[in-house]
Amino acid sequence: MNSVICLLERAAALWGGRTAVSDEHESLSYAELRERSRRAASAIMAASAGRAPVMVWLPKSAAMLTGFNAAMYAGRPYVPTDAAAPVERLRKIISNLHPSAVVTNAELAAKLEGVDTGGAPVLLLDELTGHAEDATAVDAAVAAVTDSEPVYVMYTSGSTGEPKGVTIPHRGVMLFARWAEETFGWTPETVIANQAPLYFDVSVMDVYGAMRCGGHLILTPEVLFRFPVKLPEFLSENGVTSIYWVPTVMINIANSGVLETVELPKLRSIAFAGEVMPNLQLNIWRRALPGRIFANLYGPTETDVCTAYVVDREFSDTDPLPIGRPLPNMKVMLLGEDGHRVRYGETGEICVAGSGVNIGYWNQPELTARAFVTDPDNGAWQERFYRTGDLGVWKNGSLLFAGRKDTQIKFMGHRIEMSEIELCANAAEGVEASACVFVDERLTLFYTGEAEEKALLARLRDRLPKYMLPSVCRR
Repeated sequence: MNSVICLLERAAALWGGRTAVSDEHESLSYAELRERSRRAASAIMAASAGRAPVMVWLPKSAAMLTGFNAAMYAGRPYVPTDAAAPVERLRKIISNLHPSAVVTNAELAAKLEGVDTGGAPVLLLDELTGHAEDATAVDAAVAAVTDSEPVYVMYTSGSTGEPKGVTIPHRGVMLFARWAEETFGWTPETVIANQAPLYFDVSVMDVYGAMRCGGHLILTPEVLFRFPVKLPEFLSENGVTSIYWVPTVMINIANSGVLETVELPKLRSIAFAGEVMPNLQLNIWRRALPGRIFANLYGPTETDVCTAYVVDREFSDTDPLPIGRPLPNMKVMLLGEDGHRVRYGETGEICVAGSGVNIGYWNQPELTARAFVTDPDNGAWQERFYRTGDLGVWKNGSLLFAGRKDTQIKFMGHRIEMSEIELCANAAEGVEASACVFVDERLTLFYTGEAEEKALLARLRDRLPKYMLPSVCRR
């Protein structure tokens, strides 16, 4: 297998009639997903040239996954994009990306009027899937891809005020999917209830883990996450066997008491990442579901998941929960302030190398150069390590998370650079200076100047994604 799309080819050949993905409106078998994706890929190649990424700007749906696969069948990386992203943020992404095409729907396409796409055609997925398949062109495009090339470009919050395009290689996703299949015992009978947005890296294991094993991926209705007590009932009714959710959702469910009233006999594996999981709520889950696999996964967008800890005992409320050990084909070193590896038991910056590590930031070579370091104690081989900015310490054979070096935070699993919010606010008329803080699970922006609070919040709403908006602006 030279690329991730080979997983879909294999799944369609082995389990073509089984359900691949379902959302609130439709379900697609693996054969149907393959056919639609190859048709759309043929149309993309007919409408655009080159191998630049394809921006997929659609609501979370089976259609969005079709767009991802279509881009890969066309031999190009895909760019998962939030359907609710402000137009100003889209401008920044498109300006940096220079996509070969934008795949969307009619409603969203109307919002791109007046936006310079750099010549990239805006294509409607509904029309693309009706195109005749050019099997020769698709097969040639797939064959031309190598596993070291990017499978996707995922934009994250940037400390400079500009979104950063993280490029993850095909080989990293394929190895991660295989690790998940083996660790959680996934089979074609597996049913995965997805929680994460498809433009967020936590979704990667759901999407390609299901494709790897021939399982059924359910895109859980987003409205259910506003009512945690309803989620276990949904899992039970749909025979869900595996979930990979951010801790905030699991905490809300644990605190609701619903785990004591709803039986989940088919749920076999529960993974979580994106935030620190409190032991108090983890223990509630483990007591309610004895004998199941619980796993704490760790990794920034630039590495996807790079370490994991399968929980093998109960932890007290004050014990640190390990983030485990590196996945296969991944390695971790901890660097101290002096630029050298720290001793065992000492705290240092987590630096990661291996198959799943970010190739670089799209069209930002200087930023890429600053983000990587070579092993200072191995002059014979200049292997690149990504500097996560997270701190860690090795204890009892496992890695423990020990905080951040900077002001970056994680909220509902999303990475947020405080400086991006502040730079956006500082550019507003009537703002002299600003500082954003995260206290009691909410963002608050303090600022000086004559700008009205409501007007400033409205400006931020037009330029920042919803998860980065301060709850309040205060002078």
